[in-house]
Amino acid sequence: MESDFYTLHDFMVYTKGVVYYLIIAILLGFLGFWSFLTARDDD
Repeated sequence: MESDFYTLHDFMVYTKGVVYYLIIAILLGFLGFWSFLTARDDD
C-alpha cells in the first residue's frame, strides 16, 4: 500500500491547505447565517 505523503513536510502542507479551506467555509457560513438572522422584514 503506497502513501501519498513521503515526508512530514508533505503532510503538513496538505493539512494546512485543508484547514484554510475549512476556515473560509466556516466564515462564509457564519456570514450567511448572520445576514439571515439580522434580515429585516419591511412588510
